[in-house]
Amino acid sequence: MAYAYEINDGTERGKNNRPVWFKELDDPIMDRIKATSFITIFNIFIEEIESSYTMRGHAWINTILPDELIIEIFRCLDSKLSRDACSLVCKRWLKLERLSRTTLRIGATGSPELFVQLLARRFVNIRNVHIDERLAISLPLHSGRRRRNEVMCLPFNSHNATDNTGAEGALESSYLSDAGLIALSVGFPNLEKLSLIWCSNISSQGLTSLAEKCRFLKSLDLQGCYVGDQGVAAVGEFCKQLEDVNLRFCEGLTDTGLVELARGCGKSLKTFGITACAKITDVSLEAVGMHCKYLESLSLDSEIIHNKGVLSVAQGCPLLKVLKLQCTNVTDEALVAVGSLCPSLELLALYSFQEFTDKGLRAIGVGCKKLKNLTLSDCYFLSDIGLDAVAAGCKGLTHLEVNGCHNIGSLGLESIGKSCHQLTELALLYCQKIVNSGLLGIGQSCKFLQALHLIGDAGIVAIGENCKFLTDLSLRFCDRVGDEGLISIGKGCSLLQLNVSGCHRIGDAGLVAIARGCPQLSYLDVSVLENLGDMAMAELGEGCPLLKDIVLSHCHQITDAGLMHLVKRCTMLESCQMVYCPGITAAGVATVVSSCPSVKKILVEKWKVSERTKRRAGSVISYLCVDL
Repeated sequence: MAYAYEINDGTERGKNNRPVWFKELDDPIMDRIKATSFITIFNIFIEEIESSYTMRGHAWINTILPDELIIEIFRCLDSKLSRDACSLVCKRWLKLERLSRTTLRIGATGSPELFVQLLARRFVNIRNVHIDERLAISLPLHSGRRRRNEVMCLPFNSHNATDNTGAEGALESSYLSDAGLIALSVGFPNLEKLSLIWCSNISSQGLTSLAEKCRFLKSLDLQGCYVGDQGVAAVGEFCKQLEDVNLRFCEGLTDTGLVELARGCGKSLKTFGITACAKITDVSLEAVGMHCKYLESLSLDSEIIHNKGVLSVAQGCPLLKVLKLQCTNVTDEALVAVGSLCPSLELLALYSFQEFTDKGLRAIGVGCKKLKNLTLSDCYFLSDIGLDAVAAGCKGLTHLEVNGCHNIGSLGLESIGKSCHQLTELALLYCQKIVNSGLLGIGQSCKFLQALHLIGDAGIVAIGENCKFLTDLSLRFCDRVGDEGLISIGKGCSLLQLNVSGCHRIGDAGLVAIARGCPQLSYLDVSVLENLGDMAMAELGEGCPLLKDIVLSHCHQITDAGLMHLVKRCTMLESCQMVYCPGITAAGVATVVSSCPSVKKILVEKWKVSERTKRRAGSVISYLCVDL
């Protein structure tokens, strides 16, 4: 199908979250349903479907249940495949299933306007539309008789064009244009959320038409769209309920359009993002500060934004909760203003600041007591002093990422461990001055830690002994972590996800401990572990039956035998990557395909796949072409 969806039918609800009409059902046969939860109703529903195959002519479901209840049951289905199957039962269910859809996700098509019109006729309750021209979509065939699910794939990108006459025009027609945008606004006038990702052929004309007709719009994402000031100004004029705007890579915009947008939607705007818009200056941010007093989230990535613009936002938007900055010309002056004027700040992310020092970070620690999430990336002049100030003032911190801040060391991390006991996620990447002692304090004090991305064995042992809630651990290419650390994790934590790619000191012993101690493990990346062998694979097969995704690439000691033991019990496996594994042959690949009925992706060298396996696996296998 060419779309995905989520269900939110907007039904008025009463006690126990049930629709108000639910209590009005008085048929005796409904007594059983009235006394149960919707999950039980769903089970009754499935039983009825199954019995219908042996009781032809008895349509109990269609006789008894009203449309609203069937839609409620559709909401209990947890996958698009299940919903599509239900829509094939009868015409009534097809109609109700279409009514339950509120979201469409589509890519490029050979006839965008026609495709949008087709969807608008079929799905009348659509409120959210996501169009991404980086994706290919499936379009129903227009010629001849066809089955209901018969589709034709039309990839959008230029690599699929030919040199034949008219190819350029055909390629041009495979992109959404202003005509398609106008068709979208006519077909879905009650649209609330619209994402147009890299739709480079739309202009201000189409955006203006959409703004005039879709006045209930609350969220607009124009990433990569070359729209101009006129279209954005029209959005400000007509879409008075707009709350969320993303203008990443909108190179055609200037301050003129953004000032009008801020003036028109200022009272409702809550989230605003600007990235790589070369003509946007401090003037736009001054307008945001002046008109958008309810703004809660601001994301900026610009080389021409200075302190003046950020100061205006800090002064005019006291409710700001999220601030993400990648502006090399912003200095401590702006951060001091944020610390003193934005006490509600909960998330702060600072990227690539060349002129930012501990002075600004101290101001955040003093003024932003509600801060929960802090990211510091490539902030070269920050040190332990700034991190210590954050620890002292922001004791509710739950997420911390320090990436490439070469002057932050173990002392700053120790301060976090002493003060921020609610920490649940920690990432320490390319921080040369942080050693095991810094992690000891985290492991001993931060009992609620759930996700860890980092460094060395002693610190990992402390984490394993103390952080019982840890479920996600990433140690990619940490050359100081070995089996000792993983053994501690296996004894003390119940991981769901583990990434130890490139940790060359880890071998079978560490993974055996994980297999025996983490039965809920669903994701595992052990790529580039040259000492890992079949023993670990056999233990994982025995101990981790819920494993869904595994990456084995560049593991030279793993053979077909180990792979066979792994998949024997891990029948829920959906993805397996095993390129550059010399011990795995065509027989091993065939074993994965035949043993894992849920598998969706296998990445392997093409020469390792037999013709029989190709026929059996179909599109499941992705190939890495390797010259032999």
